[in-house]
Amino acid sequence: MSFPLLTATAALPAVGAIVTAAVPAKRRTAAKWLALLFSVATLAVAAVVAVRFDPTGDRYQLTESYAWIKDFGVRYELGVDGIGVALIALTALLIPFVILAGWHDADPQETGAESLGSFAAGRWRPTQGFFALILLVEAMVIISFEATDVFLFYIFFEAMLIPMYFLIGGFGDRAGPHGEKEAATQRSYAAVKFLLYNLVGGLIMLAAVIGLYVVAGNFSLQEIAAARANGSLEMATSTERWLFLGFFFAFAVKAPLWPLHTWLPNAMGEATAPVAVLITAVVDKVGTFAMLRFCLQLFPEASKWATPAILVLALISIVYGALLAVGQRDIKRLVAYASISHFGFIIMGIFAMTSQGQSGATLYMVNHGLSTAALMLVAGFLISRRGSRLIADYGGVQKVAPVLAGTFLIGGLATLSLPGLAPFVSEFLVLVGTFTRYPVIGIIATFGIVLAALYTLVLYQRTMTGPVKPSTEGIADLRVRELAVVVPLIGVLIFLGVYPKPLTELVNPAVKHTLSDVHKKDPKPEVEAAHK
Repeated sequence: MSFPLLTATAALPAVGAIVTAAVPAKRRTAAKWLALLFSVATLAVAAVVAVRFDPTGDRYQLTESYAWIKDFGVRYELGVDGIGVALIALTALLIPFVILAGWHDADPQETGAESLGSFAAGRWRPTQGFFALILLVEAMVIISFEATDVFLFYIFFEAMLIPMYFLIGGFGDRAGPHGEKEAATQRSYAAVKFLLYNLVGGLIMLAAVIGLYVVAGNFSLQEIAAARANGSLEMATSTERWLFLGFFFAFAVKAPLWPLHTWLPNAMGEATAPVAVLITAVVDKVGTFAMLRFCLQLFPEASKWATPAILVLALISIVYGALLAVGQRDIKRLVAYASISHFGFIIMGIFAMTSQGQSGATLYMVNHGLSTAALMLVAGFLISRRGSRLIADYGGVQKVAPVLAGTFLIGGLATLSLPGLAPFVSEFLVLVGTFTRYPVIGIIATFGIVLAALYTLVLYQRTMTGPVKPSTEGIADLRVRELAVVVPLIGVLIFLGVYPKPLTELVNPAVKHTLSDVHKKDPKPEVEAAHK
């Protein structure tokens, strides 16, 4: 039997989490290096998965299938298509940078024993636990991208909430506008809100998963989809729609889609910058990925039925998120609302039901992860120096820390999808794909681009330009470790902005399969009328 590459990709960070957590209390530096080593090893295995995957081959490759709970037809069943490979690569790439960026976020030397949150009641902060939780989240996210058994996917879809809860509530940001006691309260509130929102979505999905089993008799995505395609499994229209809504609701909470988004600004605002990246660049992608893999494949007719309403909600997310980002005074909350706007573009591309829209949505998931990571991590380095998240507390930073300001600008320009940077390609494809089928939605969505330019450039102007404020005079420029985090991310953003072909060739065949599932074809260009 061939080597189980997909299991290894998820097992490595899981083992790393156990090993890191077991490091003796005083060996904090060893724990950090172990976590980094396991994350790099995971990246290496993910690279092998990407190389072994053949975009022109079978839809699902590197498959693994083992009996698990025979009485209920539950199997340990894994497989990846091009979309899954792209998101596994994104996750494995970002985690080493998240670990490097958070190198001192759990150090008692940095925080002081008096500033420990509720998660750490002792005299030192559990550095080992912080990095172990990050690796645990990575393992659960990766296996979510690989699972082709619906029940297996559900387990990890829900289980990843627990380590994220502790990362937000126990290792939260301490640079907020409140005192330490109030900051601890805000962190606990954000963590509980994150958990409750996602648990409610998960419970509704559980009911839908049980309903799917009752109808189909098993949990295998490939078997159910094949049965739907050949007509051997028929669902009543009302049944399919209710099951679709159960799945979609959970994914829309995770995504997050308006009006189920309100947990995200709290969670990102109160988390440390690396954990905020983990939330929006990694964990939230499971929601949009699952819309493509499960909603469209299992419930094609219901997906088409719900498309108009979902497109309206996505459009509201785009404009609403961007408008609120413009008015933010907190740097991290601004990035959070910008992400809500970007997720609106992703969901709009998915449900435009065109090859350009869905290819763009998949690229957007990858490129948004890279651009948000670059911007948020540089913002985190800035916040750690000044000790404040408020935009008004900065000014003239480019005069005292030009490299920090320059990388912040590039991250911001990537966020507004400047041509030449990776997000431009994905946003362009989403808009083109939407316009060809829903021109009014596509036209209104372009307003989000204008607002993105506004909130990004205003943020840069207020923090980086102008006279140097007394509070920013002593801000140091990026150090070697911080450059090691930011420079590779910027390099990838530029490379994929200039040459997106490797990604497009990877995901396009999977997109064609998805469109085939919902029996959709791209609209034909209306060129004959123009010639006449």
